[in-house]
Amino acid sequence: MHITNSIPAEENPFPEETDEEQNGRSPLENTILDTGSLISDNGKYVIQCMTIIGQIEGHDILSPRNKTTKYEHIIPQLIAAEQSTEIDGLLVILHTAGGDVEAGLAIAELIAGMSKPVVSLVLGGGHSIGVPIAVAARCSFIARSASMTIHPVRMSGTMLGVPQAFDYFQRMQQRITDFVTTHSRITAERYNQLALNTDELVMDVGTILDGKAAVQEGLIHHLGTLSDAVHQLYQMIDASHE
Repeated sequence: MHITNSIPAEENPFPEETDEEQNGRSPLENTILDTGSLISDNGKYVIQCMTIIGQIEGHDILSPRNKTTKYEHIIPQLIAAEQSTEIDGLLVILHTAGGDVEAGLAIAELIAGMSKPVVSLVLGGGHSIGVPIAVAARCSFIARSASMTIHPVRMSGTMLGVPQAFDYFQRMQQRITDFVTTHSRITAERYNQLALNTDELVMDVGTILDGKAAVQEGLIHHLGTLSDAVHQLYQMIDASHE
């Protein structure tokens, strides 16, 4: 049984790269393309930029034509950033359709547990299990044109129609709700109302929040852009050095 919390991802129209194309790139380009991460040391502080894009991949390998974020790439990077004496802060950029619930929660827990300043910025979409990752940062931003989809967990594969299966779903959903409400200003009651809304999505239950609504509901701290997120991160690093 594979538990997911995602919205359908668009198919990647581009074929896989050849070995020649990969060998023709610089090491920096390969690092960005392979891991979605970049350490920037040209500004006031050294910050690591980490991207959460496409679908968050768990134990099951998704199609190579899908854009994915692999937890086995992200988790070591987070641990390395926490331990590094050179990296001052972390900027997490989200444009994700969601994905594997447990992998997403694992990433969110690591981000929330970092001692270094962390700022998140939702661009395009921070849907489904991307919501806990977005709110895990100490300070979160969302672009005015971005959106976040809140809905219950889903399952792909065979499910037995027994009470134990539905109880498992309920406990899984409670884990997500507890994390989100602990790391944001939204209440559990309001979060569940949004997740179980039947009046908005035609073929599903849930709610789509645009950037302004996400801030008004208390999920995200601020509306903002890249410069706003970087400026906030610098201020947090300044405060941590005092």
